[in-house]
Amino acid sequence: MTLLLLRYKYFLALVVINILLVIFYPAVGSKSIEISTKSLIDMFIIVPPIFLLLGLFDVWVPRETIIRLMGENSGLLGISLALLLGSFSAGPLYAAFPVAAVLMNKGTKFSNIFIFVGAWATTKIPMLLFEAGSMGWSFMLTRLLINIPGIIIMAYIVEMFVSYEEKEDIYQRGLSL
Repeated sequence: MTLLLLRYKYFLALVVINILLVIFYPAVGSKSIEISTKSLIDMFIIVPPIFLLLGLFDVWVPRETIIRLMGENSGLLGISLALLLGSFSAGPLYAAFPVAAVLMNKGTKFSNIFIFVGAWATTKIPMLLFEAGSMGWSFMLTRLLINIPGIIIMAYIVEMFVSYEEKEDIYQRGLSL
């Protein structure tokens, strides 16, 4: 029982805060419940298809293929694939983390995982098209040309400062998901 409470502590904290808000600030509390409910519904709509696709990816794509394409010795190909996977993604950033965990389990290089998450957060195709339409192509291209090297540089800096033991611990935690 205690383990279950610990596992859902943030959700339970949200419920308690919403209850307190309804009691002490009814208008704010009802708005908070409305927003919380909408967020949970959005998550329940987005997360199941992602896990379904991840399950198929996990079964259909051999680990050796991912190691060859995005592993330690993948070089520019691994960087390019990580950027493309992140850029052609759909959904909010929190959906990138289960995908990153599967990539870790498949043997993806540490920096390529960070490149993937960085690309998911900043270079998604629909977002780029929206920017081009609302702020102009020059703005979009300038931001893209700054973001791509920035993502790659930051990923390699993170990899450089994380020790081998820390990386192993992160990979082991990814395997336990």
